[in-house]
Amino acid sequence: MSNVASKAYGLTILSPIREKIAQGVSGSVLTRSVIEDLKLHQHSPFAKVANTYLARLYVLNDVMFQGYPEQEDHLKSKYLVFASNFYGDLDEYLTGLWHGAQADVKQIWAHCYDFESVTDEASFLIYMKKCQLETTFFFNGSVGLGEDDISLNEQLKALYLKQEFAKFVWNNQSLSPNELKAAFIEFSHITQPNQPEPSWAPGHSDIAQG
Repeated sequence: MSNVASKAYGLTILSPIREKIAQGVSGSVLTRSVIEDLKLHQHSPFAKVANTYLARLYVLNDVMFQGYPEQEDHLKSKYLVFASNFYGDLDEYLTGLWHGAQADVKQIWAHCYDFESVTDEASFLIYMKKCQLETTFFFNGSVGLGEDDISLNEQLKALYLKQEFAKFVWNNQSLSPNELKAAFIEFSHITQPNQPEPSWAPGHSDIAQG
């Protein structure tokens, strides 16, 4: 597996962070602070980017590998790591990230080497691809059968229906057959199984948010 699995794409970005002290604080500390302040779930900046299955940001301080004979490997700098699993094409996804979450992107990568060269969509794509590592193994966040991965919107609709149907079963256990039929017709009218809406919004992570 290399970056792509069917229609799912595993993106791994490692951007070296400037450790030059800014206002008495290192670049890695400032970057980590920005990450920790990001909103979560449906308010996350990545919820604004179409077809994001999952996204993760963290600061990589160093790595150590002890093999045989015993040895240690160290990084020359600290890195901002961005790992994303999404549906579709890389250029389309990065374009969506730039236009959908540009303000957050500029804050997150502000202290990374050479990010000052990013001024527009084209330079952003060049920068991200320059920092990209090949993803040799990743979790495929899609829920398709075989080679038929499905888009995020289709998955959100399926999760919404699963949640609402569980509620329906729980709330209607004591109904007679005729009452149950009428209740299910009403359920179908409300949930619209064959229509895009209503559905979960991107970023929903559990039943409580539904």
